[in-house]
Amino acid sequence: MRKLIVSMNISLDGFMSGSRQELDWHFASWGSDMAEKLTRDLAQADTLLLGRNTYEAMASYWREVEIDTFFPRDDIAHAVMLNTCQKLVYSRTLTELSWNNSRQVKGDLRRVVATLKQPRPGQEKNILVYGSGQLVAALTALNLVDEYHLWVHPVVLGQGVPLFREGMEKVALDLFKMQTFRSGVVWFRYIVTKNALVPTD
Repeated sequence: MRKLIVSMNISLDGFMSGSRQELDWHFASWGSDMAEKLTRDLAQADTLLLGRNTYEAMASYWREVEIDTFFPRDDIAHAVMLNTCQKLVYSRTLTELSWNNSRQVKGDLRRVVATLKQPRPGQEKNILVYGSGQLVAALTALNLVDEYHLWVHPVVLGQGVPLFREGMEKVALDLFKMQTFRSGVVWFRYIVTKNALVPTD
């Protein structure tokens, strides 16, 4: 069974984005050591599952990185892997798939993920979810996430879009590994130990 892994940048106070959904606060912390780590993690996956907004933003950015020699070597290597791996976009409104190796998926999310987790020839590695706040919230509420890889940035936003929303019960996580980067970002690998996160009335 393949694992579904959420890889998310968050602030020290637990926000995925600012109050206006801005993400500029985590670009300042980006470094070559983080790019190297991202590339190693991506090598353990063969599928990206993305929401529409994240898909469109990533498509426009990473296609350019691969052909721009001014970017660091680690960024270009990561771009090549992103551009060639399978990308699934969970969306009812997407009208154009502009990134190669992309496919739209829709319908019952629980059924979609159950199908994805079944290994197939050429698709035996993990499924990664980058960003995609609304999709992650839905996956979390349905207990479909197997691991959270949290990139905690040394910044306090004060307000914004939280990773774990109000109205949810506690989730049982087991810290498996952590890594610190030169910028002060700390990466945590948490394994979901039981299906404890459910909506409350």
